[in-house]
Order: sequence, then C-alpha cells, then structure tokens
Amino acid sequence: MDPQTIQRRRWYILGVLTMSLLVVVLDNTILNVALKTIADPGKGLGATQSQLEWAINSYTLVFAGLLFTFGVVGDRIGRKRVLVGGMAVFAVASLLSAYAQSPDQLIYARALMGLGGAAVMPQTLSIITNVFEPHERARAIGIWAGAVGLGVAIGPLTGGLLLAHFWWGSVFLINVPVIAIGVTLMAFLVPESRNPAPGRLDPVGVVLSVVGLVVLSYGIIQGGEKGSWLELPVLGPVLAGAAVLALFVWYEARSASPAFDVKLFKDPRMSAAVASIALCFFAATGVFFFANFYMQSVRGLTPLESGAMVLPFALAQLAFAPRSAAMVRRYGAKAVCTTGLLLVSVALASYQFVGTDTSMWILGAIFFVQGAGMANVMPPATESVMSALPREKAGAGSAINNVARQVAVAMGVAVLGSVVASVYRGDLRGDLAALPAGAREAAGQSIEGAHAVGAQMGPAGQGLIGSADAAFVHAMHAASVAAAVVSFLGALVVLKWMPGRTAEVPVPETEPSRPEKATV
Repeated sequence: MDPQTIQRRRWYILGVLTMSLLVVVLDNTILNVALKTIADPGKGLGATQSQLEWAINSYTLVFAGLLFTFGVVGDRIGRKRVLVGGMAVFAVASLLSAYAQSPDQLIYARALMGLGGAAVMPQTLSIITNVFEPHERARAIGIWAGAVGLGVAIGPLTGGLLLAHFWWGSVFLINVPVIAIGVTLMAFLVPESRNPAPGRLDPVGVVLSVVGLVVLSYGIIQGGEKGSWLELPVLGPVLAGAAVLALFVWYEARSASPAFDVKLFKDPRMSAAVASIALCFFAATGVFFFANFYMQSVRGLTPLESGAMVLPFALAQLAFAPRSAAMVRRYGAKAVCTTGLLLVSVALASYQFVGTDTSMWILGAIFFVQGAGMANVMPPATESVMSALPREKAGAGSAINNVARQVAVAMGVAVLGSVVASVYRGDLRGDLAALPAGAREAAGQSIEGAHAVGAQMGPAGQGLIGSADAAFVHAMHAASVAAAVVSFLGALVVLKWMPGRTAEVPVPETEPSRPEKATV
C-alpha cells in the first residue's frame, strides 16, 4: 500500500483499529455487570467471589504476560497479520466463554481470550504510530485512548441490555459478529508494517512474567478469602510471586533481546508516564469491580440500570479525551496528567459519601468526575510513552503501555477485591456465627451469597441482609480510600518526574529511525 493511500485513509484506519480495541476493552467491563448473574446458582454458574475474581484475572494476567511477546512478534512478522490472528482467537474464545458449563470452564476460556487480546492490543497502537505523522499522532492517540475509556463505560450498559433479554453468555457472544465485521474491514483498509530490524523472542522472560503475576495474584486473592495475610497459603505465594518478578526484572536487564526492556525507563517520559497509567488504572478499575456489586446487590438495580449509571463516565470520556492533546499543547503533559490524577483521587475519595440509601445522582456525579480525570491521564501519558521511542520500536512501546494498564487492572481487582472481602467478612463475623456451616460459608464469600441465604431464611433473614449491606458499604469505603491514596501517589509521581512542557528531555541512545516496510 503506497504512502499516499495510507495518508488518505488514515482516519478510516483509526476507526477500524478503534473498533478492534473496543471489542477487547468492552469484554472486561461487560463481564463486570454480569458478575452478579454468573454468581447466581440458578441463572448463572454459581461462581464464588474468588472464582469471579479469577474470571477477570485469568484474562488480564495472560493478556499482560504475553503483550511483550506479541509486540515483538508483530514487529517481526507483520502487525496486521498478528492483529487479524488475535481477533480470530478472541472470537473462538468468546464462543467458549458464552457456553461455559462451570466457573472453571469460564476461567480457562477467559484465559484464551487474554491470549487473543494480547495479540490485538499492541498492534493497534503500533499501527497508529506508523500511520500518523507526529503532528497528528497526539490527536489520534487521544481518540484511541478515549476508546479505552469509552469501552470501560459503555460495557456495563451493553451488558445490561443483553442480560435484560438474553442469558449471561450473550455478553461474550456479542463479540463474534463485531469481530467478523472488524476483520473484514481490516483486510481492505489496514496497511501491513513491520520493524526492519526486529528483536528475537524471549520465552524465558515471558514464562517468568506470567508465573510471577499469576502466583502473586493468587496469594493476594487468598488473603482476601481467608481474612488473614500472615498464613503460609497467603504469604508463601505473595513472596514467591514477588521473587519471580524480581528475577524477571534482573533477567530482562541482562538479556540481549529482552521482552521487557527495563533500560527504557531511564527516560523520564517513559517511566513517569507508565507509572501514571498503572497507578490510575489500579485504583479506578479495582473500584469499578465492587461498584457493580454495590449497585446491583446493595441497591437492587437491574444490570441494565447499573449499566446506565456508568453513562456519566462515558460522557466525560467522550468530552475530554479527544481534547486532551490541545490541553497538553497549552499546559504541558505534566500539568494535564497531574490534574487528571487528582480528579480521579477526588472521585475515589468521594465514595465515602455513598451509603446504603444515598441518592444515586451522587454516584453518577462521582463517575463523571472519575471519567474526566482518566480522560486527561491516558492520552498524554500514552503519547509520552510512544514519543520516547523511534517508530520501529512502536510495538515495544505499545506493549509496555498496555502491560502497565493490564497488570494494574489485575492487581487492582486482586488487592482492592481482597480489601473488600476482608473487611466485609470481618464486619459480618458476628452474624455469620449464628448460621449453619454451609450457609455461613456462602454468606461470608460474597454479598450475593448473603442475600441468597437471607432470602431462604424468610422474614428472619432480613437482619442478615441488612447487616451484609452495611458490611459491604463499609468494605467499599475502606477500599476506595486505599484506591484514592494510590491515585494521589500517581499524581505526586507525575509532578515530580514527568518532564514539563519546556523541559529538555534526554533522548535514549538508539539508532536513527528507519522507514518502516509497508506492503499490501
């Protein structure tokens, strides 16, 4: 495909890439609104809180662990080819998830979806970096990043609409026709590109990263389940996972062709931007995980109503993300990112005003502020990451950007989910003691379990339901405070280390950028 044709079609290409990105991002947020239904033994699979967390984390951990590899694979064999292959895998895995017969089957199918998503995500940003010239790239990345935020927001509404008319598996089945349309458009519009001097694959690094992340997350989730962090089944995996990740960093620093080039983080544009993305998504997505349970279990909203509640977040993303590039030109990436993270911190801290009978417009206002904040973090931070690298290393930059976000999502759900589980179980301990063993375990595992046990007890169970609602709200307050602190730390990191608008930033020692190979 000749350069003039690519230039004429660049905005259409961005539209197709945004569609493929939306499928990947929508999946997790659609799942969030379906969690309550999947936990229902009658309407769903009867999944426990731990199994629900693993249904999310099996996807995000495989996704994060393989992003580096697929970034290199795309640079080597062709980004369009890997993008189309990843979409096909994602479609097959969506079918398997839709018709899963048990929580374990769903977890395994979600892991396969993570593999497909890992092939898709880095290629979208790499192709954008190569299709758009520097003067338009920030705007294109702003639209790309806005699609990420939009997916976070419209996923719950889409899921709610599907669950109102179909069974829970429809939230995965919807991916298949969208992917079919996307792949067809890619075949005609998206140009092929590759790195003329690609790096070698790094299987050792991939294995170490996946093992470390999975083991660490397992320990964190176990801590939330057991309510104690000092037991060997909890402390052992946490320490082992941290040790494997430390070994991963050590190995990558000495590898000739690392999957994760830690030397890139010497550039403050890279390190501060990646930290801001990770800390923002750790805080925000962890809160979204339990906010859906609050809306559906504590407040009794339907999946459709809880999805509609997130619309203010979507409106904020649509309003602010495309304009972030202009804000960066006027005020600088440091000022815009810092302001965005402070807005996210304020929104997360405001969950303290949400109780068992709070007016829902307050929660809608919180979502709007949170969306506005995230819309001013992701675009400038992503552009900062990509501008720190030459074009031929776009795959590596895209992978680093996305792995930071996905690891943060996994850790946010695991850590903040464990905080919610620990506080919830601790507050409910007295009420649980009076229940039979089976009912005690079900009510202690999740608020949905407590509601089911309370309903079986008849009028006598209303006390248990009320106590469970109060315990969950208290747990939500504790987790949101922790999330607000994390987001505020992200603002301090950006304020301290991200270069200002006029700062002279050292350029990493790399070979001069060479033209990419572009073929039909």
